[in-house]
Amino acid sequence: MTDHAHDHGSVPQSLAEFWDDRYAGDGPIWSGRVNATLADVVTGLQPGRALDLGSGEGGDVIWLAQHGWRATGLDVSTVAVGRAARAAADAGIDPESARFHVQDLSTWHPDETYDLVCASFFHSPVDFPRTDVLRAAAAAVVPGGHLLVISHAAFPPWSDAQAHADHADHRLLSPDEERAELDLDPSEWTTVIAETRQRDATGPDGQQAVLDDGVLLMRRT
Repeated sequence: MTDHAHDHGSVPQSLAEFWDDRYAGDGPIWSGRVNATLADVVTGLQPGRALDLGSGEGGDVIWLAQHGWRATGLDVSTVAVGRAARAAADAGIDPESARFHVQDLSTWHPDETYDLVCASFFHSPVDFPRTDVLRAAAAAVVPGGHLLVISHAAFPPWSDAQAHADHADHRLLSPDEERAELDLDPSEWTTVIAETRQRDATGPDGQQAVLDDGVLLMRRT
């Protein structure tokens, strides 16, 4: 759900307007491949029901479905959800294993439970109650299930960092800060991973960089 290069101008946009505009071009804006960190972390977990917040064009949900999960993706952008559903169909995924729904997560309350809830690069230049959404999602995790949050530990060099710095809600959190912000009951939650990992990345204009990602995996006991 993240984008740091888009200039959304001086006129305020709603969350849906911003992301539909971001996805309005002819082609995909992401690679279509799974987030490598998500794949690495989730590979060791027992497949079950999964929920991906801000699922975009569906790469993570499709990978989860291909690896035995019954996965649902939620995204505010109608355009992104349409692309994700088409990508899943093109990959031959059973529609029951990879579902996508348009959802404004800022007003969302989960009505189902999951073995895994994940949110990868769950940032937005438009004001958005990110921590509240993650707390609500955590409440939907079953005992024995996991919450996985993968985030930018620092802005990519090609990003409009100042646009985010102008808003306190867009401050990037370390895994430990993320855990403290979520403030989940320690009698119910165990931290499995809280670390920063590096990865090679390519920017929108072909720029090469090594990026730092924050990884927080928590298990509900």
